[in-house]
Amino acid sequence: MRPRIVLAFLAALLAASSTLAATRIKLGTLAPVGTSYHKALMAMGEAWRKDTGGAVELTVYAGGKLGGEAEMVGLMQVNSLQCAMLTAVGLTEIEPAVTGLQNLPMGFRNLAEVDYVGEHLRPLLEERMAAKGYVVLFWTDAGWVRFFSNRAVVHPGDLRKLKLFTWAGAPQQVTLMRSAGFNPIPIETADIVPGLQTGLIDAVPMPPFFALASQVDLRAPHMLDLNWAPLVGACIVRRETWEKLSPGHRSAMLAAAVIAGEATKASGRRESAEAVIAMQKRGLTVTPVTPETEAEWRRTAEEVYPQIRGRLVPADVFDRALELIAEYRAAQGQ
Repeated sequence: MRPRIVLAFLAALLAASSTLAATRIKLGTLAPVGTSYHKALMAMGEAWRKDTGGAVELTVYAGGKLGGEAEMVGLMQVNSLQCAMLTAVGLTEIEPAVTGLQNLPMGFRNLAEVDYVGEHLRPLLEERMAAKGYVVLFWTDAGWVRFFSNRAVVHPGDLRKLKLFTWAGAPQQVTLMRSAGFNPIPIETADIVPGLQTGLIDAVPMPPFFALASQVDLRAPHMLDLNWAPLVGACIVRRETWEKLSPGHRSAMLAAAVIAGEATKASGRRESAEAVIAMQKRGLTVTPVTPETEAEWRRTAEEVYPQIRGRLVPADVFDRALELIAEYRAAQGQ
């Protein structure tokens, strides 16, 4: 065999061996295909492939292709899925303490407070997630959750008259909402639009960005301009999968993940504001909130805090989150 042919053969053999040896990581997310969230994950995957010399290959299953978040967590538990970008709803299936970043309705006045509480709670949350077998690659959020409905909502009493979407698999939240006089209908995220079409639900809380992407506003053309709560999430990977990688690869991959997290948070917040404008152009009616109405919603939310504490949010994390909010406001002279 000629030397050049031998070298070509050996090069092909080495390339094949490298491909066979590559660690294949499957990632699931509800983020729709083509959105900035999906693009950031794809860019992260490309960085992983490049920075590890092809040793790690990431496949992204977007748009809920693998089911709802509870189903994706189930797939991760049996190693059919190694990675996922989940909201706090899915993360709670693993570690309930994550709810401290999200399940404080009307608890945050602005996103700076969300950032401050997140920064101080995350080390504790990451430690608890690791104890459950998962490594947090990055944290993110999609800005504020707003109420979209098929008729105008101004006061809490208006929303109580409607069938309100809530995530399937969260029985405690359903019980709490019912005790507060609301009518929650637990279904999967993929069933929101069909549910609005058939009348199964009348209203849904979600960030404007996702409402625009899924065309929720065409079925629920009213939005209350109220910052109810942030939609917080994280990208996580199975600890067993992560620890099989070399330290050098983990370091490079984590750096790329941090970039993806920063990109998703920045774009999510920006695009939520832009999404409202885009939806208004196609018929969305935005109902403004007066200081008096906002205070009414805050009283309604705070009335259920005793039930949230220790049930939806572990008591220690609930208390710590409120302490951090008060600490931030005191530092700001508020």
